[in-house]
Amino acid sequence: MKRIVLFDMDGTLTPPRKELDRDLVPALRELAKISEIGIVTGSDHNYVLQQMGLLMENSEIRYKLHILPCNGTKYYPPPQAAAQSHELTFQKNMREELGELQFSTIMRFILQRQAQLHLYNIPMTGHFVNYRGSMINWCPIGRNATDHDRKRFEEFDKLDNSFRMNEIKGFEKFLLKTNMSDRLTIKLGGETSFDIYPKGWDKTFALQHFKDWECWFVGDRCGHNGNDQAIYERLRVHGRAFEVKSTKDTLNLIFDEIIPRIANSR
Repeated sequence: MKRIVLFDMDGTLTPPRKELDRDLVPALRELAKISEIGIVTGSDHNYVLQQMGLLMENSEIRYKLHILPCNGTKYYPPPQAAAQSHELTFQKNMREELGELQFSTIMRFILQRQAQLHLYNIPMTGHFVNYRGSMINWCPIGRNATDHDRKRFEEFDKLDNSFRMNEIKGFEKFLLKTNMSDRLTIKLGGETSFDIYPKGWDKTFALQHFKDWECWFVGDRCGHNGNDQAIYERLRVHGRAFEVKSTKDTLNLIFDEIIPRIANSR
């Protein structure tokens, strides 16, 4: 049976919005000897390339590396030769799935809500809404935020009885009011944003690319409203899903748990 270990990116393989933790390269190299490796993230391909370019371009691991942006609603299989790169072979379209009216209604609500956030003491840096083809990423402080901006917002989010959790409740009320609650999902995206996408387009979507494979998963947002929750709960019943809190946790998990278990099952 074919096997793949899927990893979340931000907070699991990289610090949030940073490049791959290079301490993980030896562990991933050893893992690639006995399993395929996948990166399933809410981020789009451009962010994956920025953060994981070391593996995608300059490592033998690239020939075992599956890239699954936007929760796997886009798929870039491993290249077959040195001259090749990861090429898109599959993608879904949110606007087509929902229709133009519902899609525009969602966008208007997000922009209206963003315009009201001047009432809060949070930084605002620009690039607040990013449509990624198969999902919408809404970042109240903006994707142009510095590390200092992100830290300020994270502290505010904790002090304000979870600002983002309250925003999720407000968005869900909007979905009920507009009869879209059965069509859309909103989850926390990383440390500062929200991911909004059609029902079923969470990270379990990535598993559709690996039917009849043995799938494992490692992520850091596996709790309530986290964007790793659905795939974590799907695979943990088989004992093949793990929650981490840092890239160091991921490193230890690969060497101490995943590699020994896979090796012993072969």
